Amino acid sequence: MSLPTDTSPGVADALGYLQHYLQELTERQNASEHAINTTLMALTAQLQQVTQLMTSSAPASTIAPSPMPVSPPPVTPPSPALAASSKQRARPKLPSPPDFSSERSSGRAFLNSCTLYLHLTPEQFTCDEEKIFWTLAFFKNRCAAKWSENFFHQEADTGIFPIQFWVDFEQQFRSQFFPVNAEADTINTLEGSSYYQGNRTVDNYLDSFLILASDARYMDPQTLVVKFHRRLKLNVQSQIATMPFGRPADTGLQAWYAAAWRIDQAWLANEAFQSTLRSTTVTPTRSAPT
Repeated sequence: MSLPTDTSPGVADALGYLQHYLQELTERQNASEHAINTTLMALTAQLQQVTQLMTSSAPASTIAPSPMPVSPPPVTPPSPALAASSKQRARPKLPSPPDFSSERSSGRAFLNSCTLYLHLTPEQFTCDEEKIFWTLAFFKNRCAAKWSENFFHQEADTGIFPIQFWVDFEQQFRSQFFPVNAEADTINTLEGSSYYQGNRTVDNYLDSFLILASDARYMDPQTLVVKFHRRLKLNVQSQIATMPFGRPADTGLQAWYAAAWRIDQAWLANEAFQSTLRSTTVTPTRSAPT
């Protein structure tokens, strides 16, 4: 690189020094790049040698073949008998009906209990005759035992049990052990003057009232409200009838039940509170005159 002729000697020396220094840096950089490339080539060659040695030294037996897919064993569906037995084992144990007392007032409850058991355990009975025999096993007292005994006498005489179907047995049982005219008797009770709440709680009165209303086949809500209201205690009647707000409608049967229950519970709570006060009140005693 040539310099102008008028360049001073000091500047020329400085520029020469810088040019020499840049040349040395360039040479050093080239040497470093060459060394790095040489090292990388050597490492690459060594890595290839190691890989070849590992591949050639591995025994053939260590390379395991890929496993063959194994198909699952066929699933055999359970037999109907096994499924039925499993279902039977999973069902909770049911209590047997009580012995029948032969009273007409308990005939409906006994028959309902037997019917429920038969519906929930159909696998225990193969025919209607087995159901009838099972039910007759609970006829052990008085008229019920005599009624059952007559059937077996007829079988002994004819060789055939006189009732073959469950529906026929139900019909004869109803005619023999159900109240003769339960609906009329219930209506007379509800319409008479002897049926009142009395000293019973509203809960107990309501339970008996619902049974009577069902037996009497009362379905009209307004009629049921009138019957229920008329037989309540006088104080409960008055409080419901004179409620300034929220008085139940004349057809609101459930609202009447709820209102009577709340008033009765409040009255019982007050009675318990007053009883506690009376028991804790101490009457002062007068001292004897001296």
